[in-house]
Amino acid sequence: MRKMFLGFIFGLFGFLTPTLPLTAEPLTIAAMGDSLTQGYGLPQQDGFVPQLTAWLRGQGADVTLINAGVSGDTTAGGAARAGWALTPEVNALIVTLGGNDILRGIAPDVARTNIEVVLTAAQAAKVNVLLIGLSAPGNYGPDYQADFNAIYPELATQYGVLYAENFLSGVMGPDGRLDLNLMQDDATHPNAEGVSLIVRALGPHVLALITQTREDAQSGG
Repeated sequence: MRKMFLGFIFGLFGFLTPTLPLTAEPLTIAAMGDSLTQGYGLPQQDGFVPQLTAWLRGQGADVTLINAGVSGDTTAGGAARAGWALTPEVNALIVTLGGNDILRGIAPDVARTNIEVVLTAAQAAKVNVLLIGLSAPGNYGPDYQADFNAIYPELATQYGVLYAENFLSGVMGPDGRLDLNLMQDDATHPNAEGVSLIVRALGPHVLALITQTREDAQSGG
């Protein structure tokens, strides 16, 4: 009878406390991007990668984030250094590229091809990816805007990777425009408060990446 009772208690405990694969072996995640990832214009501790690291650890995730953001980088630059970012210790990859392509008016099909190079490299390395998009403004016309904005969801579906719609969603106002109170004086890069809100918006997506990566490791995938 005592054994039955203990079995019931242990079974109930297991039922009430499902295991979320966030706190197993430490993970290393590379964050590949441009100045938004690199933390342009901010003290090191206020940049995207340090703030995201702190947020994730606050959620109980034992992770190390590598800042693979390069200011001024385009999707072509990302494609060129995909191998450098995907070093053997990297378990997962966050990709945020395209902002400088938009600023330079680079053709959407060129940007798409470059991001595909990164995703293909990650696929070959068996590294899970979170692809984070950016929204093009209407400066170059509605066709350019629509074609560029379609890159991210379409590639996420094609390559079967996780997807977050817009890196800057955390600093957008109710009118769909950037809240300048959350931006630096250049109106392009978020300030420390803005980065904090970006991290809060993107953090759950990164937790999903961590969970997916741990589950794949456990299943041998």
